[in-house]
Amino acid sequence: MKGVNASAPREFILLGFSDRPWLELPLFVVFLVSYVLTIFGNLAIIAVSHLDPKLHTPMYFFLTNLSLLDLCYTTSTVPQMLVNICSTRKVISYGGCVAQLFIFLALGSTECLLLAVMSFDRFVAICRPLHYSVIMHQRLCLQLAAASWISGFGNSVLQSTLTLQLPLCGRKEVDHFFCEVPALLKLSCVDTTANEAELFFISVLFLLLPLTLILVSYAFIARAVLRIQSAEGRRKAFGTCGSHLIVVSLFYGTAISMYLQPPSPNSKDRGKMVSLFYGIIAPMLNPLIYTLRNKDVKGAFKRVIVWVFLIKK
Repeated sequence: MKGVNASAPREFILLGFSDRPWLELPLFVVFLVSYVLTIFGNLAIIAVSHLDPKLHTPMYFFLTNLSLLDLCYTTSTVPQMLVNICSTRKVISYGGCVAQLFIFLALGSTECLLLAVMSFDRFVAICRPLHYSVIMHQRLCLQLAAASWISGFGNSVLQSTLTLQLPLCGRKEVDHFFCEVPALLKLSCVDTTANEAELFFISVLFLLLPLTLILVSYAFIARAVLRIQSAEGRRKAFGTCGSHLIVVSLFYGTAISMYLQPPSPNSKDRGKMVSLFYGIIAPMLNPLIYTLRNKDVKGAFKRVIVWVFLIKK
């Protein structure tokens, strides 16, 4: 560890798209608007799910966890990105980079598992409706949520430690907007094959395995829905799952493209844009997807607004 400590710089330079200064103003606007919408959208879902008794169900308990996760997810990267875009010195301290790496990894891993847990909840609700309240009791919901968070943070401890142990040999220019494992591996002056293999293996566990469970759950859900006689019943069943499927497609599609696709010389800018999508755009879209497609959430918003208005009167 002596050599590692000696090679650790005091700060990193986050290059982002600094070679294309004309992109900085449009990116600043996009990042700022996305972050504001993410904050207000996810806070609104957390508040409404807490205030409206009709939303005190397992589905909205997990949705609240997802909203809290997305809030922290974007806050770990976007404020620093906004500061760097406005600054001539696009730097982040070594401690800030370590914290950013750890939090981003932990929350990204947690979201992978949480989305799988949410699909299990939908599976029980549609395929075992008479036993739903018995199966998805409060204790199990708390255990599933806790397992997702603990596993995500445990994975982050492992990957962050392995990444930060690599000697950097004085290199401190991170060709990215924030500190992420693939970008930091490129700074090392030793062979990173073992780290890349470990990253690929962990990515399979946290991306492909949960995605497989989600797809299996929805295969059973689709079969159960097709057996429903009434068109209204089928529409309602698909409606409760549609929002989750869209969120799963956005998150897993971009994350798999980033972590499981073989690197290529031409993939540098593509990797940056993919990271921005699942790290900034997806958390912004999640509350919009759940509110625009969900009658229960829209009804809860109306009831809370009326309640607040009456209190003010």
